[in-house]
Amino acid sequence: MSEVARRIALGLAYDGSGFAGWQSQASGDTLQDALERALAAIAGIEIRVVAAGRTDAGVHAAAQVVHFDTGVARPESAWVRGVNSHLPSQIAVQWVTTVDAGFHARFSATARCYRYVLMNHPVRPALVSRHAGWFHRALDVAAMRDAGALLVGQHDYSSFRSSECQAKSPVRTIERLDIAQRGPWIFIDITANAFLHHMVRNIVGSLIHIGKGAESVAWMGDLLAQRDRRRAPPTMSAAGLYLTGVRYPQTWQLPAFAPASPCLFME
Repeated sequence: MSEVARRIALGLAYDGSGFAGWQSQASGDTLQDALERALAAIAGIEIRVVAAGRTDAGVHAAAQVVHFDTGVARPESAWVRGVNSHLPSQIAVQWVTTVDAGFHARFSATARCYRYVLMNHPVRPALVSRHAGWFHRALDVAAMRDAGALLVGQHDYSSFRSSECQAKSPVRTIERLDIAQRGPWIFIDITANAFLHHMVRNIVGSLIHIGKGAESVAWMGDLLAQRDRRRAPPTMSAAGLYLTGVRYPQTWQLPAFAPASPCLFME
C-alpha cells in the first residue's frame, strides 16, 4: 500500500568503528549505506536519508537524527524493529515519527553536541580501544578548562579546521565547552551551532597539549587568533568522539533518546 509522500524523522545510535564514516560511498561500507539498505528492505523501494551531522570514520553517535521522504505506508514498528532486523548490530534505530515537510534533519537543527571520552592513564586501554581516546601522561584538567573557555563564543576556527573541510565559512559559535574528570576518564563536552571537519578532535588535541604542560593557557587564545591549522597539534583519534545530541526547536516535538550510559562511561 502507498500514499502521498510523507517526511519521517528517525533517531539513530551507532558504534562507528568498522565503518567508513556516515556519508555514502561507492564502496557501500558507510553508516548511511547500511541504513538505506535496511530501510529499502522494509519499504520495498530505494530510500535516501539526510542526517543532522556527517560523522567521520570511527566516530560514534548516541543521538543521530535523520529524515527521509516516502510514499510507502508502514507502521512505526516496521520503521524501528523491522529496520533494526536488517541492520548490523552496531547500528540501531531508536525511534521514528512523522514530521511536517518543513522539517530538515540538518538545516532545522540549532545546535549539535559532541562528547570526547579520553582515558588518561599510563597504560593504553584494551577493552575500550575503539571507544575512547588515550593519553599516557598526567594532564592538568584545570588548565584545560581555562583554555577551553577561550574558545567559547563566535569565532573563526580555522586553526581547528581540517584541510579537507568543505564548509564555506570557518566561523562557528561554541555555546559551551565543559570538561569533567572521573578517575582516569576525562569527558570533554562541546555544544555549537555547527562544526567544521575534525574541529572537535583538533580542539581536544590542543587542550591535551596545554594539559601536558607544553603550552600555557594563553596559547589557546593565540592559536585561535592565528587561524592557522599548521600551528596546532595533531588530530586526536576518532575512537573517543560521540555525537551526543542534536537540538531542534520545540515545535518539532521529536521523541527523546534512550539513555546511552554504557557507551559514554557512567554519564
